[in-house]
Amino acid sequence: MERQSRNSDNWRWLCWCESGLSLGQSRHERCGPPGKIGAHCWIYLARSLTTYFHPGINLKKIHYYSIKLYEKLEEETGQAVGFHQPGSIRIATTPVRVDEFKYQMTRTGWHATEQYIIEPEKIQEMFPLLNMNKILAGLYNPGDGHIDPYSLTMALAAGARKYGALLKYPALVTSLKPRSDGTWDVETPQGSVRANRIVNAAGFWAREVGKMIGLEHPLIPVQHQYVVTSSIPEVKALKRELPVLRDLEGSFYLRQERDGLLFGPYESQEKMKVQDTWVTNGVPPGFGKELFESDLDRIMEHIEIAMEMVPVLKKADIINVVNGPITYSPDILPMVGPHQGVRNYWVAVGFGYGIIHAGGVGKYLSDWILHGEPPFDLIELDPNRYGKWTTTQYTEAKARESYGFNNIVGYPKEERFAGRPTQRVSGLYKTLESKCSMGFHAGWEQPHWFYKPGQDTGYRPSFRRTNWFEPVGSEYKQVMQRVGVIDLSPFGKFNIKGQDSIRLLDHLFANVIPKVGFTNISHMLTPKGRVYAELTVSHQSPGEFLLVTGSGSELHDLRWIEEEAVRGRYDVEIKNVTDEFGVLGVAGPHARKVLQKLTSEDLSDDAFKFLQTKSLKFSNIPVTAIRISYTGELGWELYHRREDSAALYDVIMNAGQEEGIDNFGTYAMNALRLEKAFRAWGSEMNCDTNPLEAGLEYFVKLNKPADFIGKQALKQIRAKGLTRRLVCLTLATDDVDPEGNESVWWNGKVVGNTTSGSYSYSIQKSLAFAYVPIELSQVGQQVEVELLGRNYPATIIQEPLVLTEQTRNQLQKNGGKDKM
Repeated sequence: MERQSRNSDNWRWLCWCESGLSLGQSRHERCGPPGKIGAHCWIYLARSLTTYFHPGINLKKIHYYSIKLYEKLEEETGQAVGFHQPGSIRIATTPVRVDEFKYQMTRTGWHATEQYIIEPEKIQEMFPLLNMNKILAGLYNPGDGHIDPYSLTMALAAGARKYGALLKYPALVTSLKPRSDGTWDVETPQGSVRANRIVNAAGFWAREVGKMIGLEHPLIPVQHQYVVTSSIPEVKALKRELPVLRDLEGSFYLRQERDGLLFGPYESQEKMKVQDTWVTNGVPPGFGKELFESDLDRIMEHIEIAMEMVPVLKKADIINVVNGPITYSPDILPMVGPHQGVRNYWVAVGFGYGIIHAGGVGKYLSDWILHGEPPFDLIELDPNRYGKWTTTQYTEAKARESYGFNNIVGYPKEERFAGRPTQRVSGLYKTLESKCSMGFHAGWEQPHWFYKPGQDTGYRPSFRRTNWFEPVGSEYKQVMQRVGVIDLSPFGKFNIKGQDSIRLLDHLFANVIPKVGFTNISHMLTPKGRVYAELTVSHQSPGEFLLVTGSGSELHDLRWIEEEAVRGRYDVEIKNVTDEFGVLGVAGPHARKVLQKLTSEDLSDDAFKFLQTKSLKFSNIPVTAIRISYTGELGWELYHRREDSAALYDVIMNAGQEEGIDNFGTYAMNALRLEKAFRAWGSEMNCDTNPLEAGLEYFVKLNKPADFIGKQALKQIRAKGLTRRLVCLTLATDDVDPEGNESVWWNGKVVGNTTSGSYSYSIQKSLAFAYVPIELSQVGQQVEVELLGRNYPATIIQEPLVLTEQTRNQLQKNGGKDKM
């Protein structure tokens, strides 16, 4: 109990201290040379479990770095850290859990992390106290374990001092004052600190720090309990420490604590407790050594399950019940990085699993600050994934759900429904909600797929093809053969204008600036030549542009644009109009015929060319129309006032009755874009990839006069030559399709990974993008893709699988029907 109190108190001062540590001076002045312990200056204390496992992709790198750091910490600092590494086993007691383990294995094969599926016999050998009656398999991570949080904190602090860091505590921050040059004055009772940047790493107090500058960080503390037993003879008699056990169906973890056991459950969202008074009234002054009152009734059902799984618990005495706070974000993932709308304000907050993230996130932020770009892609941690739509009510509902769902099966295409819908619904939500399965995109509800009378309308997640498979096939045919309508309102949308607008965009984008009245696809690159973002850029009138990005990238991209505008002192006006405008996509061979009925504007191919943009009216509704479609078919995106969405949708649907118009959703659009070999940001390209290996050469103009960001780096990459390339694969599977991030095998070894995938309804095979070594990237090359524990034969094909409508028309005009 005493140690727990010290941990909580230490958490507080260290987080406050470190929100000031990275202020002001350079990393070399304060924290020593990068790569040493001084680079690890952000830490959060929670439960002491450490694991290589994470269902995400790059978060595995954070876990990996943290563990490798902790392994050498005592040697480097002379401070013992109490690091135990007996490994961990996740238990599968249902066939679905076994599938989940297989799903996770293929996503781990191309990472450094060791992970294995083990049989019940091996599980019993490693954990002989288990009741094996229900156990089907285990997911084993060697090197997992637990660490003493207090000792870890002291070691990190000692290392920081060793390399020149200055720690001052207690140092209560009373106010944060931004200065016109982007620096900050940080006020404390001991005086003011001038800082070049602020990193809010204040743990429980992160909300209070945010409020000092008018931000409402979506964080909420939840109560988490764990139980410690007295000495158990069977445990004491063991020759080696037990691996950490995670019973996923029972929703608890269990580890050895000296000669006893430590057991921590996750209650259901109905039973768990949120410390909501801290949200409304703030963290109580002086909080740090206190714990909450324990409540065994809340966790009794988990205790009973644990006693059945580990029978020695039945005769063990409970000597301690600890109930303390953990800070949750709505989706349980932390918020890490610079915050949009506030210069030089960074966050590292919302850590539900602080210990395992501490070392890796500290290094990640240090590298980002030093080099001006993230060392690898972690868009899922971007603090800008939340916005004004993220209310306190939403945060609490999602935190309850996230805590209660801690150990649920992690399916692909997972949806969680608490807190929905938010205020951020499109003008079509009421019209479409009863006709489709909605997906959640940055606060928006967007149709994933539509159902017809008699079809199964429920949410049926699966690792295999499920109830949406046939309906999506129908939507695919709808767009390919007739005409379909899709709600694209979640797109992020920005207006940029001013006398330096062209100069700014020429600096930001690797592509040329489109002519007035036209649109192009453009990419913002990092200084090292990696793909930070993909947007469509429409030159609406001289010097005035509409920029469009994906829903999940809205504030991520806006922050980058705004910072470059300030840094370069460009005279521009940047306005986020995402919530003001709705977007309808109309696509298919009859799209022109349907829309032509609604306007006097000539929509013919000669009058309204591909990638052209015009302002016009459809049935007297003002629209900015862009001739573009992510389906690769004839189509337009129609930007309009959000309040006009329902009316515009109705007139289009009425006009298209003769042509058999119908809805389609994002699942069908994904299948269509994959067949056309259209890349997707976040999958085929991100901060882990450069545009040359991603096959984006067409959109990168290295010969344009402007020295755009990343240009020099790309020239070096091109001169050095590529080591891998993105390819398109076809797979002959059975009832499972690639999703992305699966391992690609060749000659008995993992050589690459898929980035996205789907079923191709045109050739009735699975289709995927994948990165493979350059020597294996030739058309016709045979490889294998691992899906649910089985390697399926795959063949690299000439892309695209299906030509775009624009290319088909061009070939027809040139008399190339045979070639087509």
